[in-house]
Amino acid sequence: TVEVEARSLPMELSEKGGVENNGFVQNEAFEDKETDTSSQEETPKTCSVDVDLVAVEETVLKPYAGMPKEVLLQFSSQARYRVTREILFWLIIAGSVALVCATIAIIALSPKCLDWWQASPIYQIYPRSFKDSNMDGNGDLKGIQEKLDHITYLNIKTVWITSFFKSPLQDLGYGAEDFYDIDPIFGSMRDFENLIAAIHDKGLKVIMDLIPNHTSDRHRWFQLSRNRTGKYTDYYIWQDCTQAAGSVIPPNNWVSVFGNSSWQFDDVRKQCYFHQFGKEQPDLNFRSLAVQQEIQDIIKFWLGKGVDGFSFGAVKFLLEATHLRDEPPVNKSQNGESITAYSQLYHDYTTTQVGLHDIIRGFRHTMNEFSREPGRYRFMGTDDDEKEDIEATMMYYGTTFIQEADFPFNFNLINMKDLSGNSIFEAVDLWMKNMPAGKWPNWAIGSPNAARISTRIGKEYINVMNMLLLTLPGTPVTYYGEEIGMENIASENVSEEHVNSGPVVATLPEKSPMQWDGEVNAGFTEGNSSWLPVNSDYQSVNVEIQSTWSNSTLSLYRALTLLRNNELPMNRGWMCYIWNDSDVFVYVRELDGLDRVFMMVLNFGQESTVDLKAIVPNLPSEAVIRLSTHFSNAGKVVNTKLIKTEMGEGLVLEYKTAKPVHTMEAFQGKCFVAEKACYSKALDLLYVNC
Repeated sequence: TVEVEARSLPMELSEKGGVENNGFVQNEAFEDKETDTSSQEETPKTCSVDVDLVAVEETVLKPYAGMPKEVLLQFSSQARYRVTREILFWLIIAGSVALVCATIAIIALSPKCLDWWQASPIYQIYPRSFKDSNMDGNGDLKGIQEKLDHITYLNIKTVWITSFFKSPLQDLGYGAEDFYDIDPIFGSMRDFENLIAAIHDKGLKVIMDLIPNHTSDRHRWFQLSRNRTGKYTDYYIWQDCTQAAGSVIPPNNWVSVFGNSSWQFDDVRKQCYFHQFGKEQPDLNFRSLAVQQEIQDIIKFWLGKGVDGFSFGAVKFLLEATHLRDEPPVNKSQNGESITAYSQLYHDYTTTQVGLHDIIRGFRHTMNEFSREPGRYRFMGTDDDEKEDIEATMMYYGTTFIQEADFPFNFNLINMKDLSGNSIFEAVDLWMKNMPAGKWPNWAIGSPNAARISTRIGKEYINVMNMLLLTLPGTPVTYYGEEIGMENIASENVSEEHVNSGPVVATLPEKSPMQWDGEVNAGFTEGNSSWLPVNSDYQSVNVEIQSTWSNSTLSLYRALTLLRNNELPMNRGWMCYIWNDSDVFVYVRELDGLDRVFMMVLNFGQESTVDLKAIVPNLPSEAVIRLSTHFSNAGKVVNTKLIKTEMGEGLVLEYKTAKPVHTMEAFQGKCFVAEKACYSKALDLLYVNC
């Protein structure tokens, strides 16, 4: 016990023995209070109290809200607070480092996202036949804009519009009169700009055709070249011709794609010019750097307009041999003077010449200049059907280090001579086993230059062909109207009056107007007539009526695109061949780390029964029908020992397994994957190192 004066303690006692807590009072206020107190008449009395110093110390050092800096520092220097603070600090640092490392790891291990040209099917439009907006009977750009909702309805995000340059429409518009203008039959440049804006507003992408090989003979360049004007003198391929007995003797035996000599005498220049196609489409001289620069400028112009990609057509014809030697005949015993058809020669000197791929890489370089903006990658495809020479086709992919096309368009499924399970397998396998590692495949079953599926192989196979197209790995390409099963119009309804150039009349039946509804002219035009007749089946085969039927070709097409878009194994997983014979083709789509597998059983022949459990070890005894061309079968369970399909029937089966096919030794060499990815169920994400 210690005797102290009340004034000497950090507390002041009143006569009533109360204690004032000045913890919330600033120093100035406390000093004022002391001054005021001293002026009072009664001064506090000095008294003796018994004080416990330990209790006083505890009272003084206990933290309280609003304590001043000096008091706070006393506590912060104490071990129990300092250690806690340091622990929290290092925990925050460690957590931040771990978060950064995890982010880097996720980025490093994550597979490359599919680009827009990989993630969505491509819908190819022949603009003159899609939709007429001004009642003149010709489809146009405004008509395409009016029908963009149909594209989104199909769950498609990429539109491919074939040639619409200003042209005399020889060979249906592929011989351009002006590469910088729209043909008036399709509209104006303002219409095109509005279409591009509308396409992008809907989150879609657009690809356009460019045929750089030739121009129209009405092109300004040709008119200047035939008059030997400046740099344009050598823009085309000119050679002296021999004249005898009033006829022109060409420099060699080269034959055009349309038949007869590929040399045409020009009365103005008094020389022959070279044309791989019709005489109205003279070939440009791509050995001229000025010509190459002209095409580069054209590419830049349209990319600047907002186009998202190009399909470069007829590129194998860009260069010809300079020695001008005769091409070897297929039949060596045939008289050279009787050779008039393109198929009668081996085209060793007029296609795929040395230097061709340097030119294509130049196109790619220009495209890349416009791909630097995030999210604006510019797609490049080459539309050149090498048919028998698959190795030449694969060269358009480029190499591991030098990129060319994102992919050359694949016409294997169109070029099949007969239909069977085996022929479908051969067409698919030919592409997959020859495609360079790491490249992306694509598939097409229709085009503006091939008969429609229903006409080519039969309408009973349209649904199973669409099922094949939309379940194979890679990018599917759908030609307008195939989603509803349109057929060719009768050839007797087509004549040369529908087009200025006779040789292309044969390709017109597959270009009939799109069938939108059951009204007059199938809703294609409100005019009195259309540029080509509408197919007579339009009242039952059209978009409007099929959108109301759950069992229509259109409904199945939409279900397949949804399946492709929503299921990981379908859009980037493995494909493995399971079985093929004269009737069926069977394959699976699966993804590492995902126990859900899709198996396609597609019938391209007659009724068939297959025991798949005997073919695939560890295959579950039952599978669920996810989709079927016979719509009522969807959701049913089938016995995998007894899979029965009818002619033209297709099944998408779904089952679960812990042993995917691509890991089985028996199927090594039968499985392919392009953009490999693995699924982590725990983290619900994709990674690359499986």
